[in-house]
Amino acid sequence: MRLRLPFAVLLSAFAAYSYGATTVSAAWFLRRDFGLGLAASTGWAALLFSPWVAVGLMVWAILKLMGDQPRTMGVLTVLAIPIVPLAALTATAVDGAMRGADWSFGEVLNRAIDRLPVAILLYTAVVAAGLAAAWWRRTDLQRREMESLRRALDAVRSEQAIAAHAPDAPTPLIVSVGRGRAPVLPADIEWVSSAGNYAVVHWRDQEGLLREPLQQLEARLAPAGFARAHRSTLINLAHVAELRPLADGAWRATLDSGAELVISRNYRDAVLARLGRR
Repeated sequence: MRLRLPFAVLLSAFAAYSYGATTVSAAWFLRRDFGLGLAASTGWAALLFSPWVAVGLMVWAILKLMGDQPRTMGVLTVLAIPIVPLAALTATAVDGAMRGADWSFGEVLNRAIDRLPVAILLYTAVVAAGLAAAWWRRTDLQRREMESLRRALDAVRSEQAIAAHAPDAPTPLIVSVGRGRAPVLPADIEWVSSAGNYAVVHWRDQEGLLREPLQQLEARLAPAGFARAHRSTLINLAHVAELRPLADGAWRATLDSGAELVISRNYRDAVLARLGRR
């Protein structure tokens, strides 16, 4: 059995590694340039880069709130304007305090400006790592959700197969096909679309008309595994072969016949409830 660590644990471990690796690397040069011991150089370096821990937490909070969307990247880019100079100034103040230097305001400003390229690089790295983590988290959540939904769809198929052979099996719908009429079992129907006071029934690459509004038909077919996918569409969940998430929060459902329908974001919760996921 493969061990799956929680995302928060993995992210915390990566953040701790990044901070530790940066601190140790900076401590190496501080020991060399100032002849410091291991503890002193490591402590100095840890203080120098401690503001970036707060920056990382801020970036992750924004990503959790807004998601890894283009507008989020715009917000993080704008925030670089105050954060980068402030981080450079903070690092300069820590550096001066650790050296016991009595720098003038002009010298502090010049040293902070000299640190700007490093601050820009670190901020870019923090944002890039945050975006990568947010994308991975979203992708992993979507994958788990799709796996859970596939199992739920299998359960609906099993329920429908059992119901089809039960004494109280659903009665066929009498559908108009051309000039004739044909009985269609609910289990054979893939999807139903609205056409005013009529419903268009799709089954086995065929379609026919039923003189019944979609809302009324939904009440009849819901116990047979049907759910509203759109305000004008009913879908038989037992015929859904694959679900894929779309960027706007909707799902694309591929049916057994290869037909594709969109389960809109407004009806997604209803589908989840029908599948027992809510």
